[in-house]
Amino acid sequence: MKNIKHYLFGALAVLAAPLLLAAVNINSATAEELKALPGIGPSKAAAIVAYREQNGSFKSVDDLKNVKGIGEGILAKLREEATVGAKEAKKAQPAVKKPTAK
Repeated sequence: MKNIKHYLFGALAVLAAPLLLAAVNINSATAEELKALPGIGPSKAAAIVAYREQNGSFKSVDDLKNVKGIGEGILAKLREEATVGAKEAKKAQPAVKKPTAK
């Protein structure tokens, strides 16, 4: 029985890991979802939603500085956990070909 519990706990941890690592999209998150960000409580979450409704989507996470009550300190705390949408794909770099010996 003990082994089954360990197996179930491990499986649950593996399944939950992506959810824990998911960034909060500040352009689509509800006020309740925004409260999951560090330094964001009910009033700041409501301010983010209100700002977004009045001004449109955020272009970058740094735009949160325009929301009343959010400064550099809070922005630094949440920068890694917030996003404005799907992570931008890195632009493909051309392959560098090594000269071949003739």
